[in-house]
Amino acid sequence: METRQLKIEGEMTIYRAAELKQTLLEALEQGAALDVDLSRVSEIDTTGVQLLLLAQHMAEDRKQALRWLHHSAAVREVFELLNLGVHFGDASSGAPQGVAP
Repeated sequence: METRQLKIEGEMTIYRAAELKQTLLEALEQGAALDVDLSRVSEIDTTGVQLLLLAQHMAEDRKQALRWLHHSAAVREVFELLNLGVHFGDASSGAPQGVAP
């Protein structure tokens, strides 16, 4: 199975929620495994976290591989603050995290 790549850049905030939701859902609807690069995320708020959780739950429901790669400093900070290592893995390890098929 082919793995699609998606790179999210800029803010993952309420101001871009509709755009980012559409982008994530469209990428998941392609049916392939998906690697999401978070290295260029400059800011993330609770809406951004909710979008990541939505995508992860959709991938789990579809038994689709989804990996979160290259967490930016902003992403790592929010994941640590909200204790989200359980959902997104240890962002500080640098290892890919996500859902296996």
